[in-house]
Amino acid sequence: MVSFLKEGPVVAIDGPAGTGKSSVTHRLAQRLGFVHIDTGALYRAVAFLTLKRDPSRDHVIKSACEVVESVHFEVQSVAGAVYRIFADGEDLTDRIRTSEVSAMSSQVAAIAQVRSVLLELQRSLGFRGRVILEGRDIGTVVFPHADVKFFLTANLEERAKRRLLELEASGLELPSFEKMKAQILSRDEGDFNRVLAPLKQASDAIEIDTSTLSLDEVVEMMEHRIRKILKL
Repeated sequence: MVSFLKEGPVVAIDGPAGTGKSSVTHRLAQRLGFVHIDTGALYRAVAFLTLKRDPSRDHVIKSACEVVESVHFEVQSVAGAVYRIFADGEDLTDRIRTSEVSAMSSQVAAIAQVRSVLLELQRSLGFRGRVILEGRDIGTVVFPHADVKFFLTANLEERAKRRLLELEASGLELPSFEKMKAQILSRDEGDFNRVLAPLKQASDAIEIDTSTLSLDEVVEMMEHRIRKILKL
């Protein structure tokens, strides 16, 4: 069992898909000199490998459990600020952002055995100190005693636009706007309503609606709060 003691400040950023967590966290990490850890990427990696093992999706739970028990996952830093996800030495970081993987990651995240294994890895990353972790249960489950917590929200239309821009920038096939909205709603349904560690705002988290704010505006607002709370 890992304790909640940590070597340095931990910032937790939670929220549903498309609210800007990754972009904001990456920018904040650069400006503060913290390490950015995308915990959701771990679930995406498991989802990616589950789909490879079970393309028919007939035995998702069995396949996902086999993946987390047999595959060695590593999170390695690049340029001192960004972490990349490796599975048995293979870099999966640029292969786990598809809509198909997103949908599957919500399913595997609801599996107790998967969450148990990845929880310990996420906490071990946070214990390195001076980190910003983004995900869906960082401030409620992974690090309930994080020094600073944020919960990002945005309206559905804006979230769909952002996800489409992300896919376009990655050169991936784009679904229609309506299909993207449906995919996000489906992901929300799984995230908010799963029995294990559902997505919800921590009681002491600072909520920010990013719908009408630019990336710079959100970063400035959050950086100000972090520096004030941590006295940086």
